Amino acid sequence: MFYASVGADLGSYTVDENALTLTRDSVTRTPDLVQYVWVHPTLPVMYVAYSNRAKANDNHGVAAYRIDRGTGRLTEFDQPLALDNRPIHISVDPAGRHLLIAYNQPSNLTVHTLNADGSIDDPVAQREPVDVGVYAHQVRVAPSANLVVVSARGGDATATAPAAPGAIRVFRFSDGRLSDGSSIADGDGLDFGPRHVDFHPTKPWMYVSMERNNELLTFGVQDDGITPSPLFTKATVSQPALRAPAQYLGPIHVHPNGRYVYLVNRSDGTVDFGGRKVHGPGENTVAVFSIDEAGGEPTLIQTIGIDAYHARTFSIHPNGRMLVTAAVAPLSERNGDQVRDVPAGFSVFGIGDDGRLTFARKYDVDVSAGPLFWCGMVSL
Repeated sequence: MFYASVGADLGSYTVDENALTLTRDSVTRTPDLVQYVWVHPTLPVMYVAYSNRAKANDNHGVAAYRIDRGTGRLTEFDQPLALDNRPIHISVDPAGRHLLIAYNQPSNLTVHTLNADGSIDDPVAQREPVDVGVYAHQVRVAPSANLVVVSARGGDATATAPAAPGAIRVFRFSDGRLSDGSSIADGDGLDFGPRHVDFHPTKPWMYVSMERNNELLTFGVQDDGITPSPLFTKATVSQPALRAPAQYLGPIHVHPNGRYVYLVNRSDGTVDFGGRKVHGPGENTVAVFSIDEAGGEPTLIQTIGIDAYHARTFSIHPNGRMLVTAAVAPLSERNGDQVRDVPAGFSVFGIGDDGRLTFARKYDVDVSAGPLFWCGMVSL
């Protein structure tokens, strides 16, 4: 099944991986705007982080749903876990024993025990304060299950605030407890902006999407941590120096076979044209990198347009033959002397044996109820 959120609605779609089509099946209303979703590694349970993205002590939490293995439809079970602040990302450790929640403002991380039925239990008391850096944006547990990696994005300077340093924060992880926190950054971190990481399925490599740098970094994964410096640094766009709001980088996923890595280049900055706001400079593409099987070095082999703007999320079919991006909102673009309105929606691609993408179709999506914020494939 393919799932995608529009505001607080989480829609489910049946997938034809041969025809590269999506067919809407049902909609589940969640407690508030969906922020991120993670599926339990062994149980048919889906965790949905939600928030109205307003002030602290408002409406934030994580809801748990049973997934019907025959239809993919969702049924809420247990009471949602209420939280004090916005959960921007969630994940579950490989053993399915703990739910990890990253918060961006204020930046924080909590770990919660999962019961045998997948329900969420109490938070795990940490032995010492956990420093996750500035603007935590993602939390992942390494495949070895003994390391937790937090992407602290930091922030560029604005008219009202100075630049904030970014970092990759790494912790030892055992029985839900974090220890021996270390930090990876470039110099003072002010020009270091990691968004998401993903791990190679079989080799000791971690790939990092650098949102504020428009770069793909490769790190080695060791038993006691992550290499202190990247093994490789590769640009994902033709003009990486544009930076946000003209150009920035989105999510990252390694192909199930470990031979390719995919990232989405995002751009939704606007300029004036004929009295209207239209898209300015910047790329909205999927960047495809091949991975050297011996050393892990990625090589850019393709960038392909998505016929939409600002794909905040994308997913790869478990069989590795299909990729779907989801663009957050509509945007206008200049087309000669005319202006074309480009709706939000899903862009569907086939994945070839060489890892390259072929555009199949786009499904326009009405986002009047809220942004198209998350999507994902789930094997039933």
